[in-house]
Amino acid sequence: MTLTDQEQARASDEENPQRHEQRRRALAEWIVVIVVALVAALLIKTFAIQAFYIPSPSMVPTLEPGDRVLVNKLSYDFHSVHIGDIVVFRRPPADTTLGIDDLIKRVVALPGQTIYVNDCRVYVNGKEEPQPYLPKGWQNPNSEYCTVWTTNLPNPYKVPAGDYFVMGDNRKDSYDSRYWGPLPATYLVGRAFVRMWPPSRLGFL
Repeated sequence: MTLTDQEQARASDEENPQRHEQRRRALAEWIVVIVVALVAALLIKTFAIQAFYIPSPSMVPTLEPGDRVLVNKLSYDFHSVHIGDIVVFRRPPADTTLGIDDLIKRVVALPGQTIYVNDCRVYVNGKEEPQPYLPKGWQNPNSEYCTVWTTNLPNPYKVPAGDYFVMGDNRKDSYDSRYWGPLPATYLVGRAFVRMWPPSRLGFL
């Protein structure tokens, strides 16, 4: 009668306790490695870098629906927010968007600054703000990238201390500070710094 492979392995282990102990140690080490990797990934996602999915066309042409970006959650622990930054933030109470917890927009004015919109152009403290991220022709009032204002806020509008004024690049299809007011600094999640998907659009923001 011949022994099966399993029986042979068991017999080999019984004959060689050292080999059996080595296998047990190797299994334990792999378990530790996997657990450490999972914990590290969770910590990175929670405190450092996280991927976000773009659900709407509010940031077109910079970000298309379906794009994925990486967000640095530690960015503003080391430097201040700058005009032009693309930021992810928790949905403020006045935003009525349903089913979305985190939003992404561009910072166009900082705390204490006065923003004014006229003829598609954005002025901050009386100086026109360059908008190189918008495509050619954005100055045309019929362009989807032309900046429009609402009656919800005065124009000019002074951003309160501790708040930011954010807008989507696709100005005629973005629900942003023009509608629900300034963004409290405490709602910021982090700065989007790279577009990671799709591969054809990979690049820094």
